[in-house]
Order: sequence, then C-alpha cells, then structure tokens
Amino acid sequence: MSGHVPPAAIEPLADDAWLVQLGSTIDDTTNARVHALAARLRAARPPWLRDLVPAYTSLGVFFDPDLIDPDAVRDAVLQGLYASDSRADAAVAAGRTIEIPVAYGGAFGPDLLDAAGELGIPSDALVQRHAAATYTVAMIGFAPGFPYLSGLDPALALPRLATPRTRVAAGSVAIGGAQTGIYPRESPGGWRLLGRTPLRLFDPLRAAPALLAPGDRVRFRAIDEAEFMRLSEHGA
Repeated sequence: MSGHVPPAAIEPLADDAWLVQLGSTIDDTTNARVHALAARLRAARPPWLRDLVPAYTSLGVFFDPDLIDPDAVRDAVLQGLYASDSRADAAVAAGRTIEIPVAYGGAFGPDLLDAAGELGIPSDALVQRHAAATYTVAMIGFAPGFPYLSGLDPALALPRLATPRTRVAAGSVAIGGAQTGIYPRESPGGWRLLGRTPLRLFDPLRAAPALLAPGDRVRFRAIDEAEFMRLSEHGA
C-alpha cells in the first residue's frame, strides 16, 4: 500500500452487522472510499455477506452469524479497506452513468424563480448550471430510492425551506443545502424544488426496485412539458 490512508473506526451495529466509519465530514474523497470498500467486499462474494449499506461517510456490513464469527468479518473488512483489488476499483471507476430528464420550472419546479433570485442569477442560468454537472449517488436514504447526490456547484447551494411542504410530487428534483436529490414518491419535504422527472425512481415490482444505486453517476437533461408528458405516458 502506498500513500497515507486515514484510519477507519469499526464498531458493532448489531449482532449481525458492523459499522465502518471512514470519516466525520461529508466530502467526495471520503464517500469514494466508502464505495470502493463496498465494491471490494462485493467483488469477493463471501458466502457470509448479506448486505452492504453505504452512507456518506460510513458503510454498514451485514453478515450471517451462523456462517462466520463477527471478529472474522471485522478482519475481512480491514483487509478490504487496506488492500487493493484492481477489478473492484475498475468497476467503481467505470460505474454507471444514468441520464435523468427533467422539466424545470413552472408547475414542475415551483421554487426555481425564487431560488434563482436568492442566488442572483437568471432562472435559465440556474437550470443550465444545475444540468451541467455530473453527480454521484452518495447514498440512498430518507425514503426508498431517494438519492442524495454529491457534485452540486457550491455556488448553487441553498438552505432548505423554513417551513417544509406537506406534499412534494414524486420525481421532484431539488436542492437541499449543498446537495441535490430526487423525491421518489409523493411525500413531505423542505428542499427547493427546481423541476420534476417523469422517471420512476422506485418501483417495488421491478427486479431492481431503485433506479439509482450508491456510486452511480447522474446527469440531468432539461426537457419541455411535451416530452415530460410523452415519457410519462410511456411509463418512464
């Protein structure tokens, strides 16, 4: 191993799980280490592994206690953290890039004009800059299929609403602080709504219910109302 790798803290999460804490601040470097560790453990395909749950700075490792001693799992996690697996690392680097069509503004994005005003830029400039970035799914949380996306232009960061909405439409694309996210279903929420996608972020009837997975890359593509309706009608 070359270069300095910050230490990890590993603590029991349950009788059948460890929590691997790789940092204390939300940043792209720490999140990339989380996804790299998950990829290495997944690539090894140990029979005792039940699930991996990545978050911004930590990874939950769930195992079958009938097949392995917890301390042995801890040793395997440490080996995965400090060893190199070229195939797993290449898989992380390649990853998936998924395009998300978004109708910005109007009824689709009721906060777009106010958000642009707060930022001191025209609304079309906000749309252009929001759609220009490549985002990474840092984690899935809050609701099934809700992606927390890192990579937002820091100049576009906006505080959450002082009073959250009781209803946010499914597919709403929003800014919350320094993050972008997509509401997978109708729910309450306090993020700034810029637009909406006709894609279904979560469908329990699909083989893979969540459209996006931690580590995926996301690009937004601005569409008009006509294309939004067409994609909606075709069950996007």
